[in-house]
Order: sequence, then structure tokens, then C-alpha cells
Amino acid sequence: MTIVLITLDSCRRVLCFIYEHTNLSFSEKIAEFYNTISSVSFFISSPIMMYLLHPYIQKRNRAVYLIWVLIMLVGFFSAYYHMTLSYFGQLLDELSILWVLAIGYMLWFPRRHLPTFIKSRKSFSLIVFLTALLSTILSVFRPTVNAYALNSVAFHIIYVISLELKRCTDQRIINLAFVTVAWWLVAISCWLSDRLLCAFWRQINFYYLHSFWHVLINIAVVHGTTLFAYFDAFYEIPETNPEVKYWPIDSQYLGLPYVAIQTEDNLRKSC
Repeated sequence: MTIVLITLDSCRRVLCFIYEHTNLSFSEKIAEFYNTISSVSFFISSPIMMYLLHPYIQKRNRAVYLIWVLIMLVGFFSAYYHMTLSYFGQLLDELSILWVLAIGYMLWFPRRHLPTFIKSRKSFSLIVFLTALLSTILSVFRPTVNAYALNSVAFHIIYVISLELKRCTDQRIINLAFVTVAWWLVAISCWLSDRLLCAFWRQINFYYLHSFWHVLINIAVVHGTTLFAYFDAFYEIPETNPEVKYWPIDSQYLGLPYVAIQTEDNLRKSC
């Protein structure tokens, strides 16, 4: 993402000034009150998605559970970071996001989009793992670019989604893809505005944008992981007739999307 970088320290000085006069009125032990509380959203969505995706995970790959465990760690480290504003907390937060992306690529990157020199998903996963490991090491030395580098991965994800939509005729999936990108656009707008327009938000005493980012990106992640889980099920286990449903209300506007498959018992009954 080509953006003029503002150093973390300068932005934090502005934020700390704000929180010294606002957040401490809620708690003297939490540096950024609203950002800490909004991190709880990751703890709420992850168990729900593990439950909803259970049939798909059991049929396809139990490693999918690991993604949602890591997303809970993202929430935990994010809360820790915003409570303390420590460099260690920031690093753990960003590294947990890095490994969520890495495992997502290993599990869900469509096989037909693999580079020609990679012959199997196992080889691709090894390359992704080594890349993530190297990035983990390098992130210690260049921490100011970590967040921008992680967010830039979204452009490749959107590109892959666009390739899949060229072959997709299911309007329900097309709608899910557009809703996913829309949630991400709103979320990243909050994140960028919070980073690049710190002084402006300070002037009008508005300090909730990063909190909005936490909730909105969590919603985008739920939609995006469901979309790629559907693509995976569609290509790898088509006999299960995968479809996207919504919980608790079957509405793309009011429910959480998840992949539903027909189990062997249901398939036998339909026969």
C-alpha cells in the first residue's frame, strides 16, 4: 500500500495526549480504553465461527480451527497492546495477524492459482511458511512498516477474489464477495484516517476510529474467511454441495456468513 508513512511514535504522542485526558477517566490502568474494549470483538466471533464451520472443518481440514484460535490471539494481543502501549504488545499483535494470513494462504489459496513451478499444495505451504518465518524475523528490525505491509496483503486477496468471480455464477457468492470487500474498504478507511489524520481527529476530540477498525475488520475477516472456505469446499469437496448460509438470521445484512455442507447422513437421505 503506497502511503506516506507517519512514524508510530509521532502518532502515539498525539493519541497519548488524547487518552491522558479522556480514557483515564474510565480507568487509570488502561492506556487506550476504547481500543482495548473493541478488541473483545475477536473473542466473540471466533468461537461462533468455529461452531458454525464445524461440519465443514471435520470434512475438510481441522487446521481451520487454528485460524480462529489465532484470531482470538489477535484480539488478546491487541487488547494487551492498547492497555499498555508496549512495543512487545504491538509486535505480538502484528505477528499473530501475520500468521493468520499465512495459515489462511496455506489452507485456502485456490489450487488452480498456484504458480506453475509449484506442483502441490504441500510445496506451496512450505514456501508460505518460510516466507512468514522470515517476515517474523525481519519485523523485529523494521517495526514501523509492519502494519502497512500486513494490510497491503489485502490487495492480493481482493485480486484472487476477482479471479474467482469471473467463473462464479452463484449470485449469493457474488454478493458475499462484494460485501466482504465493502466491509474491508470501510475498515481500512478508518485505519488509514486514524493513522494519517491524527491531528485532525485530535482537534475535534474524536478518538474512536481505531476502535471502529477493530470491529469492522473483524466483520470483514468473518466474511472473507467464509468466502474462501466456500471456494475451497466447492473445488475440493464438491460432493458435499457446499453453500453459504447466515446465522442467526438467514440474511446477508443481519447474519454471520458460514459454509454449510451436506453430511454423509444428509446425502444418503437425499438419495
